[in-house]
Amino acid sequence: MIQALPQQLKQYLLVTFNYWNFTITDGALRMLVVLYFHQLGYSAIAIAMLFLFYEFFGVVTNLIGGWLGARIGLNHTMNIGLAMQIIALLALGLPSQYLSIPLVMAAQALSGIAKDLNKMSAKSSIKGLVSGDQQHSLYKWVAILTGSKNALKGFGFFLGGALLNLIGFQLSMIAMASVLFVVLLLSLKLLEKDLGKAKNKPKFSQIFSKSPQINILAAARLFLFAARDVWFVVALPVYLGASLNWSHIETGTFMAAWVIAYGVVQGLAPKITGSQSGKVPGRGAALIWALLLSVITGILAYLVQLGWQPQATIIVGLMLFGIAFAINSSLHSYLVVSYASEDGVSMDVGFYYMANAMGRLVGTVLSGVVFQMAGLAACLWVSFAMLAICCVISVALPKGSEGQAG
Repeated sequence: MIQALPQQLKQYLLVTFNYWNFTITDGALRMLVVLYFHQLGYSAIAIAMLFLFYEFFGVVTNLIGGWLGARIGLNHTMNIGLAMQIIALLALGLPSQYLSIPLVMAAQALSGIAKDLNKMSAKSSIKGLVSGDQQHSLYKWVAILTGSKNALKGFGFFLGGALLNLIGFQLSMIAMASVLFVVLLLSLKLLEKDLGKAKNKPKFSQIFSKSPQINILAAARLFLFAARDVWFVVALPVYLGASLNWSHIETGTFMAAWVIAYGVVQGLAPKITGSQSGKVPGRGAALIWALLLSVITGILAYLVQLGWQPQATIIVGLMLFGIAFAINSSLHSYLVVSYASEDGVSMDVGFYYMANAMGRLVGTVLSGVVFQMAGLAACLWVSFAMLAICCVISVALPKGSEGQAG
């Protein structure tokens, strides 16, 4: 049955399969590191620092990875990412007496490089698998890939919490590395050569985008993702355990449910934003959804500060935040692929996701620092301020973004 499918669709399915498997291990790894080191008595700031190199090298990787993908092909960058994640997991699978802070940070750095090589490769490859006049199809396929990735990352959060309880930290790392090794073998055998390779070899000096709309969107993306991670990455799981007395499995399950729901909404974004009516979204949609997200965050911050029904506030508020954030993220993911040039698409996409990684880096560090100094409500107010900046930046997106779907 699969053999009868068009070659482009088979390649899309293979890219998606690679991305899905990688994403599950990435989500599980994040939850395992947060919960395991919190269990060992690490402070919120110390846990945030464990992710410092993960996020920092994500910034570097997206900047250089787009250039690399345009030169050697996205199939190679995707496979390199899979191989590096396997090495990182095996390093973390060493006996606990060898898990020094420098080793954990180095493994996290390797994982950060791997994650962003894989993501950049998957997102960029879609541009080459969908014809340029099919903007509606492009939005749909990007939304499906992004949404499914986040749903599976949510499953990874749950898996991380469950594995920590069932088989422990080290065995979890070895099990995930084994699964990715099988995925890598399939990818090496089946993924097309020279996927996404630019016709003209780009110079290294061209890694910074010359496109005004890509630069504006990248700046908005930076503040959007910093606004999420400043309260979600470290502050929330530590708050659930320390203040609400939730267990590892309860924390992992709740965050997993949130990310899965978030991914489902991302996949449905084309229907929610009205692209089914024949138009693809642009500046207007990006601005409206950013404004809605900022309002939700402001209300949530105020209620948490008041201490009103803390458990119900967190659960309901996080779900509303997730819906609005998912639409914002999906819109941005579509717009960057739409704005990107046909030749060497990974250059523009890589630069854009460099800004995404920079936002995560800023948000992750602030998540630990602000939470330890002032608590969860302060993290949410910082998030609100960042979303307000995102809204201001979004005003500068091109007015002619909205258009007819192809």
